Amino acid sequence: MRIHTRTALVFLVLSVAGAALAQSQPEEVVFPAAGRQLHGFLWKPAGSGPFRAILWNHGSEKLPGSEPVLASFYTSHSYVFFVPHRRGQGRSPGDYIQDQVAQARPSERAGRVVELLQSEVDDVVAGLNYLRSQPFVDPARIAISGCSYGGIETLLAGERDLGVKALIPFAPGAMSWEKNDLLQDRLHRAIDQARAPVFLIQAENDFSLAPSHALSKEASKKHKDFQSKIYPAFGKTQHDGHWGFCSTATEVWGADALAFLEAQMKSP
Repeated sequence: MRIHTRTALVFLVLSVAGAALAQSQPEEVVFPAAGRQLHGFLWKPAGSGPFRAILWNHGSEKLPGSEPVLASFYTSHSYVFFVPHRRGQGRSPGDYIQDQVAQARPSERAGRVVELLQSEVDDVVAGLNYLRSQPFVDPARIAISGCSYGGIETLLAGERDLGVKALIPFAPGAMSWEKNDLLQDRLHRAIDQARAPVFLIQAENDFSLAPSHALSKEASKKHKDFQSKIYPAFGKTQHDGHWGFCSTATEVWGADALAFLEAQMKSP
């Protein structure tokens, strides 16, 4: 459904006003993961908590940053927002995933992508453990979300018994779906084994809508707690409908994501 323009404007104004009361700059933190010291950015809402929390998985970009737009949105709704940087990206040490893929033989690159993404789930889990250890975070009310490669990481982490309440992947595999059958199979398996409810989100002008269609079909076949939604085109390009939609279009998908989270956070 489309959010009415006036309703969306009110929603955005309230979000910005709430964010003004929250932490204006993130705290850069360091946490251990498989012998590495990974870095991340932690945003806190106003108050002492304990708060619900979102762990955000960045995409394949070399320098992910701290996602201030998403942070403003979530902290204004009393969520802690954490952006851990996986190995080799941002301020975290290690080899950059895209460089490692490029170094593989062309015939082996599809499998290498899947292999590397699976290994980086350990970084996501390490970030989750760090987040859960913070005294201002309610460890029983944490959700995992992310975009593109981060959407894939969200689903792969969701296979593990981590005690998270919800998974919100944006555009998982949308840029590589058509040319990587191994990734398709791996994400089908991730849906089969999901340990938490899933809300998969994409925009109409993303690179491929196959992830939404194929994974929705798989979830229905396996009777999983799964929903997906394809929103109207955002911006003018596929990049707008992919990265831009994930990280800036909170006025479009925000109300639905919050409603989904609210329902899951209340569950036992």
